[in-house]
Amino acid sequence: MAMVSMFRANSRREIHNPLCADAPWTCGACKNAPLLAFFEHLCGCPGNYPVGLSNAQRVPDMSSLPRVKVAAAHAAPVLLDKTATAEKAVSIIKEAALHGAQVIAFPETYIPAFPVWAALWAPIYNHDLFEAMVENSVYVPGPEVALIAAAAKRFGVCVSMGISERSTVSAGCIWNSNILIGETGELLNHHRKLVPTFYEKLVWAAGDGQGLRVAQTRFGRIGGLICGENTNPLARFSLMAQAEQIHVSSWPPMWPTRKPSGGGNFDNVAANRIRASAHSFEAKAFGIICASFMDKAMRDFLVDRDPAVAEVVDGTPRGASMFVDPTGTQIGDTLQNEEGIAYAEFDLNKCIEPKQFHDVVGYYNRFDVFSLGVERRRHEPVAWSGPSDPQFPRLLDDEMTAGVLDE
Repeated sequence: MAMVSMFRANSRREIHNPLCADAPWTCGACKNAPLLAFFEHLCGCPGNYPVGLSNAQRVPDMSSLPRVKVAAAHAAPVLLDKTATAEKAVSIIKEAALHGAQVIAFPETYIPAFPVWAALWAPIYNHDLFEAMVENSVYVPGPEVALIAAAAKRFGVCVSMGISERSTVSAGCIWNSNILIGETGELLNHHRKLVPTFYEKLVWAAGDGQGLRVAQTRFGRIGGLICGENTNPLARFSLMAQAEQIHVSSWPPMWPTRKPSGGGNFDNVAANRIRASAHSFEAKAFGIICASFMDKAMRDFLVDRDPAVAEVVDGTPRGASMFVDPTGTQIGDTLQNEEGIAYAEFDLNKCIEPKQFHDVVGYYNRFDVFSLGVERRRHEPVAWSGPSDPQFPRLLDDEMTAGVLDE
């Protein structure tokens, strides 16, 4: 109410002209005065608005940001089958949409699977698995991605999908990627993981900065990072600086770093929750933490291949899917040891209040001291110049062809 008392010394007519030109709120009686006119009729017009409003009445409804129902697909892929996994994703999108979800997130490389075998065996034993992974990685655009886009459009939802992406210029290059598809089926963002983590380097190539973007949607401003990228403060800050309101972090079904019997293994559930909560607290944004689920088919595939890995597969904690609010507090559903869809409600207006405390992309920073540059260029193997469609000379004319054929 400080703003109201500041103007009491002025005449009621004096505050009418200088402020009302661009004011978004006007007096319902005189149609010209600014928001201040709502408070005890300060514009002085002859209307009949009551004087002495309660505090609740004095403050206009500022709930301008959407309230969104979100979903995390805590689901297993159809192992190394891109077509069947894309079809399963469509059924999940349909189910989540029918339950009211407007933003639906899928795990890291849901299509066609997360290559956990890279942690279990040396690469000289994994050639067949690498070939299968490449063959079941998807093109962007491509038929599997088109299927997901059609489902997003059909049900009017926004879909964040983790994929293993296949290169169009190499028979064996793949990336750990995430695509964000809008409610009309358009591609809103396409991100390739900047650096594959630990043993993932044996499978995927490094990405680039083109996908470090936040997309404006009807459901809020959505950004995301893949797995260990959520440890990178510069990558996270680049999304915070684009007014991110919903952050999607995607994760694998498990992430072994040691044999469980030896102790000291990486607790990915705690680590993922810590990183997601830290980002939401710093960005003052909501978080969707979406991990894949290892079903019996995937577990048996790995153990049947080598029974010695059962200790690692069975003793490593499974990933968990959950949600956090802008204070870093866990909200909504949590899923870990069973497959399903987790849901939460996000009121994006709750992103506003904590910005008062520390807005690291606003007043709570020193841009005269710190600076960050981000290269968003998509990396290509060659920078070509000259015409893309060369006009080669014709080698044969019709008469010469006919003469050769006649002989």
